[in-house]
Amino acid sequence: MDMGAFNAEVIRRFRAGEEIEGLHRDRLVLLTTTGRRSGEPRTAPMMFVDFDGDPLVVGSNDGAAVDPDWVQNLRADPHAHVETPDGRRDRAVAEELTGAERQQTWAELVAGFPFFADQQERAGDRVIPLIRLRRCD
Repeated sequence: MDMGAFNAEVIRRFRAGEEIEGLHRDRLVLLTTTGRRSGEPRTAPMMFVDFDGDPLVVGSNDGAAVDPDWVQNLRADPHAHVETPDGRRDRAVAEELTGAERQQTWAELVAGFPFFADQQERAGDRVIPLIRLRRCD
């Protein structure tokens, strides 16, 4: 499967307000980061959960041994744009959860979405990042 083409179609359908086959539109956001090497905007569709009114995204990378590019981009420049299913488009600043806050949030996340535990197991020693997208607008 060509993930670039798949993601482009998800982005197109999301922005058009269309249903997205195989995905829950109400659980998706579009996150636009600045490429850490290119300096170009990079948009990725991803699942989110509500975290005190802000989107929280999970850098699971489907259990890969490395963090996804968007996480590395946010670590280089935490400023981003987020588009939510309700049509909001906001500037955001990324905050990676750490310590007890991350542990508690991870436990709650896995209770609701057990597949993340499987992804953490596949990721080995890599701790899957949890990133709050704190809206600035």
